[in-house]
Amino acid sequence: MSRSAGSCGKVASGSRWGRLRMVGEESQGAAPVVGGLDRLLLDAKLSVPQARPGSVSRAGLIEAARASQCRVVGVTASAGYGKSTLLAQWARAENRRIVWVSLDRFDDDPALLLSVLATAYARVSPADADLLADLRSPGVSPLGRGAPRLASVLRTSPAPFVLMLDDLHELRSSACHDVLGVVISGIPRGSQLVSASRSEQPHIPRLRSAADVVELGAAELALDAVGAEQVFAAAGVQVAPDVVAGVTARTEGWPAGLYLAAAIARESHGQAVAVSGEDRYVTDYLYRESLSQLPGATQAFLRRTAVLDQLHAPLCDALLGEPGGQQQLRTIEASNSFLIPLDRRRLWYRYHALFREFLLGELRRVEPEVVMKLHLRAADWYESNGSPVLALEHLLNTTERSRCVRLVTALALPTYSAGQITTVQRWLSALGDSAIEEYPPLAVLAGWITALAGHTGEAQRWAAIVDAASFDLVPADGTASFGSARAMLRAVMCASGPEQMLIDANLALAQEPPWSPWRDTALCMSAEAHLLFGDVDAACELFVETSAVAEALGNTDTIVESESELASVDMDRGRWAQAGEHVDRALALIDRHRMHDYATSVIAFAQAARLAVHRSDLNEADRQLTNAMRARPACTFVLPFFAVRGRLQLAKAYWSIGDASTARHLLREIDDVLLHRPALGALVDEVSDFRRIVTSSARTGASGGSPLTPAELRLLPYLQTHLTIGEIGQRLFVSRNTVSSEVASIYRKLGVSSRNDAVQHAMAIGLLGG
Repeated sequence: MSRSAGSCGKVASGSRWGRLRMVGEESQGAAPVVGGLDRLLLDAKLSVPQARPGSVSRAGLIEAARASQCRVVGVTASAGYGKSTLLAQWARAENRRIVWVSLDRFDDDPALLLSVLATAYARVSPADADLLADLRSPGVSPLGRGAPRLASVLRTSPAPFVLMLDDLHELRSSACHDVLGVVISGIPRGSQLVSASRSEQPHIPRLRSAADVVELGAAELALDAVGAEQVFAAAGVQVAPDVVAGVTARTEGWPAGLYLAAAIARESHGQAVAVSGEDRYVTDYLYRESLSQLPGATQAFLRRTAVLDQLHAPLCDALLGEPGGQQQLRTIEASNSFLIPLDRRRLWYRYHALFREFLLGELRRVEPEVVMKLHLRAADWYESNGSPVLALEHLLNTTERSRCVRLVTALALPTYSAGQITTVQRWLSALGDSAIEEYPPLAVLAGWITALAGHTGEAQRWAAIVDAASFDLVPADGTASFGSARAMLRAVMCASGPEQMLIDANLALAQEPPWSPWRDTALCMSAEAHLLFGDVDAACELFVETSAVAEALGNTDTIVESESELASVDMDRGRWAQAGEHVDRALALIDRHRMHDYATSVIAFAQAARLAVHRSDLNEADRQLTNAMRARPACTFVLPFFAVRGRLQLAKAYWSIGDASTARHLLREIDDVLLHRPALGALVDEVSDFRRIVTSSARTGASGGSPLTPAELRLLPYLQTHLTIGEIGQRLFVSRNTVSSEVASIYRKLGVSSRNDAVQHAMAIGLLGG
């Protein structure tokens, strides 16, 4: 990485990876659609859909929900009940600012979800210029930093708003609902969240108990005979009232069934509405009748384009291998209520969820042999139009595993570095361990990712797999060779001591050319290895070179690491002015790229605290120490020199301000790291020297009390949620008893007696929030 903690910083500046397009950024595609493919798709997601012709007015339901004074409105019913239509009608009638988000399956990642929500809010309230940068920043903790940051902005909104989330059922991960729960807590009185879902909404039960939610379900959304008459009238069909009543009864007021019945009646001169069936929704019959009225070419177009999450004429043309997609979409839109325009220019569409499910079933039934070919064509189009992520999503539906592996290799670290850990985990899971092992460069990245995430067991497992692998081709991750990539992973994990670390670092240094995006990583690993050997002067020369190379490459994490280490040496040698320049540069990069939670930042914050103590600015020292202590869970034993050096510098800083208790606590944490990585050369000697100072002193000052442990810091953000002790344990993969004891310890250390007080105090002292 210093992929060690800062691959994130590299994405922020955008050189090593090629810029991964973040939500709201300009597309970087090689052959982009006008305006940028990603920007067009984003605009569609955040735009209120056009009203469907002939939609029955839901004004009564809307006005009742608006007048309720409840902060949340939950619209929950199965497909076809007009949930999206109700939200769109509400948005058109609303005089408050509308923040609209159409969720899809790709948003099922807490970091991406927060970024989308922030982007949507910024469209109607651009006053908070830093919000988007804060939430898009690589590596920002979604629950600990991102969600409370967004909640705070919503809570202080200068004007009332309505946040509308359509298709909430697309969010399946508990992590997304955890962060959404925190965001909902920030909805102020006078504003509302309106969410539509096909399944139960997890945030509603607690709001129900607080009488702070309006619930609209199938019973409220079902149409009566009067509504059904409006549907038939809008379709231009004249039928007797008793026939309308009969259809309404058979469909139980299901809006989709009534719209389909009206469409069929129009084509069959009023006869089809007399159909009956055992199925309460007569779904299959109505859909088959609807489809059978269309020309064969149109039926094929509908079936085959159903593999797409969004439809766009050039994409449809590429999918089908022939022109005419634009005309087909316009024709279908004019005659079918189940094609929904996503933007005002009608360039992008989607099928109604139920209709798409039906079409996919028809595709698998009628021509299953073309499904994979369609996904491959869609992947080709997305990749050629600069959207490799969407290309990958289609490829994962095929047997093209080698191509999938290479795309994941190119996208894994930048996606992880953008905070979208859930997305990367889903990709790796879809590929499976065997596919990853068959492409060793991806196994290297799996090792980096698990090490950076603090998954120590997995990181060691992947490291062992990488050690045993061989690969002679050029990797897809930008490194010069697999041998170089493996050497840098070995160096950062330093499992075999400084000697092997230096050998590995120099191997990579010999192979990565001056223009390599990994050159600074090789330099930085060599510098750290020299420090472990006690060769400080050689290390400093390498850190100076690393910082210069990293600046040219735009790789901010290795700059922070190098400047922090140089500051430490200057302070040790009494060169405080030079040290201050190094600290200022490191802190500026951390703030600019929101790198507060990285392992490299721990050392930077510790040096900033040490500098503040030297300047007798104890308030600043306390602030920087809090930043460092909050970030230190990122420093595990699989990143051993960060874990030990960062804690040692922190211990020295706490000792210098008279907090012996925290200094001793940090020494115990260092001991835990050294149990796993005992061979850290001169760093072990430095720890021993400082330990002698501490143990020989009678100092007992415990001004700050015992600090929160890394485990307690990982648990702390969950106290913002309404999860039970058992549910928190499930999130953290620990027992209920462990959570209970850690919560009790948090309360004791913070001097509080409740969740709310713990959260408020943690916010006040900088352990939670942005």
